[in-house]
Amino acid sequence: MPEAIQATATTRFPAATQPTIYFIGMTTGKSSIMRVFPAWARHLKLERAVIQGIDCKWHDDPAVYRNVVQFIKNDPLSKGALVTTHKIDLLKACRDMFEFLDPYAQLMGEASSISKRVWSLESGGLESRNPAPLTPDSKTPDSRLLLRGHAKDPISSGLALEAFLPENHWEKTGAAAFCIGAGGSSIAISCYMMDPKRGANRPSKIVVSNRSEPRLQEIKEIHHKLGCPIPVEYHHAPKAEDNDALLEKLPAGSLVMNATGLGKDAPGSPLTHAAVFPKNALAWDFNYRGDLLFLQQARAQAKERNLHVEDGWVYFIHGWTQVVAEVFNVKIPTSGAGFDEISKIAKEVR
Repeated sequence: MPEAIQATATTRFPAATQPTIYFIGMTTGKSSIMRVFPAWARHLKLERAVIQGIDCKWHDDPAVYRNVVQFIKNDPLSKGALVTTHKIDLLKACRDMFEFLDPYAQLMGEASSISKRVWSLESGGLESRNPAPLTPDSKTPDSRLLLRGHAKDPISSGLALEAFLPENHWEKTGAAAFCIGAGGSSIAISCYMMDPKRGANRPSKIVVSNRSEPRLQEIKEIHHKLGCPIPVEYHHAPKAEDNDALLEKLPAGSLVMNATGLGKDAPGSPLTHAAVFPKNALAWDFNYRGDLLFLQQARAQAKERNLHVEDGWVYFIHGWTQVVAEVFNVKIPTSGAGFDEISKIAKEVR
């Protein structure tokens, strides 16, 4: 298994010699996907497909992101990438390099999936097949590869949430949702919960907190574009104690989410050990690896407060399968026996 490449603005990435999907993150070599993807590739019959990690620094220099995306765009066997941690920063730095952005990417200002497709003058649009590398002597000179960006998190986070959320939970309980962190994951799950198609089964309110104020303003602007009638509170919470105070005000049955990256990308938790979860709450740590301190804090109160505690493993499965399906243009089930098999394969090699 190749080691992750530490990206800089001047890194010269080696040309892919096999169909390659990249994982753009911070500590990609520690991720289970490095063991899971080869097993999935065999199961999905993705011939010779491999995965390569690319590590960038947290909120890295825009030139670093541009160097990474330019390489993937130009390298024939580089099929695409999953982006985590850097979803917002990468698209902000590279927006002009994409020929297609899906509606969620445009709305949320982030890209979690990078893929390619052939656009043909003859067909007048995107073809359904995977792109074949174009060369100067190509027989289809009127075709070209388009670099595409998708924000898959509203789909994958929604699928992961529905896997453990009781039926009609919001409508029955009047509970709230607390997103700790205002980055891409919080934007995604809040957009999912706000969707008018969910009717009356939406949180009574959504509370968002973040350590820095600019990201709060960004998520607020996105919510404003959605025009959702659900009340939303935005709180600047530079200290963990600030989140403790917000937690105390939530009604019973509320969903509390660690969407900060703390516990994985950096050690720690957005809560102190003095924090008290609402009774009957759903505690969801979006992480599945790292010190997982938030998860430990919730589990310590699970019996006394009657909590349902969920880690990020199912979110991980949906997040990756959504992107793999896009990058390699294959269908991967999101439920039922087919999804259960995908999950079983991942668990066995985790």
